[in-house]
Amino acid sequence: MQDLKAKFESWKRKRITRRSALFALGYSLVLSTTMFSCRTPENNTQKQAASSTSDTTNTASTSTSGSSNKVVRIVRSKQLTALAVLEKQGNLDKKLESLGYKVEWPEFAAGPQQLEALNANGLDIASTAESPPVFAQAAGTDLVYLAVNSTDGQAVSLLVPVNSSIKSVKDLKGKKVAFQKASIGHYLLLRALEKEGLKLTDITSVYLPPPDASAAFSQGKVDAWFIWEPFVTRNEQNKIGRVLIDGSNGLRDTNNFYTTSRKFYQENPEVIKVFLDELQKAQVWSKQHPKEIAELLAPVTQLDIATLEKMHTKYDFALVPITDKIITKQQEVADKWYSLKLIPKKVNVRDGFLSPEEYAKITPQEVLAKQ
Repeated sequence: MQDLKAKFESWKRKRITRRSALFALGYSLVLSTTMFSCRTPENNTQKQAASSTSDTTNTASTSTSGSSNKVVRIVRSKQLTALAVLEKQGNLDKKLESLGYKVEWPEFAAGPQQLEALNANGLDIASTAESPPVFAQAAGTDLVYLAVNSTDGQAVSLLVPVNSSIKSVKDLKGKKVAFQKASIGHYLLLRALEKEGLKLTDITSVYLPPPDASAAFSQGKVDAWFIWEPFVTRNEQNKIGRVLIDGSNGLRDTNNFYTTSRKFYQENPEVIKVFLDELQKAQVWSKQHPKEIAELLAPVTQLDIATLEKMHTKYDFALVPITDKIITKQQEVADKWYSLKLIPKKVNVRDGFLSPEEYAKITPQEVLAKQ
């Protein structure tokens, strides 16, 4: 009997030991999974938007360490835009600080990288052309179109090397053309080729973000490059490239958009209204002060003041109302990309637009009056 009792006690100890070991193993797995999950958004953002210069782990609904301020991350513009003016003048920072928010200005290579970060919770307000939001919606991003900027067609150009034999868009057939995939350069190249009876398959598309495309273009590794300011003017001034065509004269038929995530819109309507009000003021100031904006943004664009004053004429500096015409055009863009099999599914762009009543609450009255 004593022997049987000893065996039972031994069996019980082994069972408890095994259960403890299994619990420890399970806990370790949960802990490691949790830690991995916590790191994933940040790592994704770093991979998707490697050129971002700020910490992307904070959101507008969380506090920064050592501060009670909530963080709002608005994309930094390095172009001659009212958004760049907004950052440099600091008026928005002051307005939002009084509401308990701190503004950060992360930098991204182009629109697609912005919207990847928006989806990964690494950015709150983006500024892009028409195509990046379509590609983002096709990828499942629940975004909201907040406002529409002027077309500014002259500010986007197709560059060729200064001594290139290419004289027209037709001469691009069989050539290597660089552009950021899903960008305004991609869209305008498509339209320019179609006007000449050509297709994207008639050229060799070289998908490169602006910094890499700039290097490839200057080294003669591509035959042309569709890009925006200030890259265009820098290449002209350095006698590296010349403009073959730009987005004016009806080539560009779309607008630029300010977008956010659905979550940010729902949780921060007051921030969005203040942002759009201050952006409208910056638009008006920029249009009325060509010399002052040149002086303000010379360090940002790396161009001299006289050149920036000339560039000023390429921009309209205006927010425009979101109308059915704007939405219909955006749907045409989405349908075009789907017909070319460049997005995986048909997109209903209206899913990203608000109701007229919702826009009336956040859009500056001066902009609404243009309807």
